[in-house]
Amino acid sequence: QVQLVESGGGLVQPGGSLRLSCAASGRTLSTYDMGWFRQAPGKEREFVASISWIANMTYYSESVKGRFTISRDNAKNSVYLQMNSLKPEDTAVYYCNAVKGITTPIDSWGQGTQVTVSS
Repeated sequence: QVQLVESGGGLVQPGGSLRLSCAASGRTLSTYDMGWFRQAPGKEREFVASISWIANMTYYSESVKGRFTISRDNAKNSVYLQMNSLKPEDTAVYYCNAVKGITTPIDSWGQGTQVTVSS
């Protein structure tokens, strides 16, 4: 399986922005759909966004539509999540993974990166 390392999280005020990165090793991600997930304390992990290999289609959960943008750079074997207009409810540990069927993860989880939105 591929190893995934997330980075770019931090503390930000409501309305602020962060850009998360996901670097992969072990095998190329160039032919896989990729997604971002998040998990807040006491809550289940939830789908955030995904991007397909075919046609470069993107998908977002209703809670982040219009605020988050997922992208990928196959040459760098990386996936990104640009997060704008952040809200306190976005506070969570964010994880990336290869996905199938738009929202279903297929590889093991990395350590994730913490995003905290607070005033």
